[in-house]
Amino acid sequence: QVQLVESGGGLVQPGGSLRLSCAASGSIASIEHMGWYRQAPGGQRELVATITTPGNTFYADAVKGRFAVSRDNAKKTVYLQMNSLKPKDTAVYYCNAQIRPYFVSSSRSYWGVGTLVTVSS
Repeated sequence: QVQLVESGGGLVQPGGSLRLSCAASGSIASIEHMGWYRQAPGGQRELVATITTPGNTFYADAVKGRFAVSRDNAKKTVYLQMNSLKPKDTAVYYCNAQIRPYFVSSSRSYWGVGTLVTVSS
């Protein structure tokens, strides 16, 4: 079984920072890209940032210059450092990873259950 477990969400004031973590576990042969999505109340799930195995990154325009995605391949963990947070960043943040389990010929997309980030004074 492959699992993604997020941590690090919570309540923060506007202008503050939070760091999210997401650890992959289970019978994992390889991990391709990893990343973060978010879904605001009443909204659709949207891409926040992704990172490839070698470390190439992509950011949504709304978070460029404020958020930074990184990963530790040895720990099978992806991080999202969020700075200068705004109320509109309030959302459930989901971890996503393209993973190939052992004894399976192809990779597939896995999701965490999400962690709530609330930006409010």
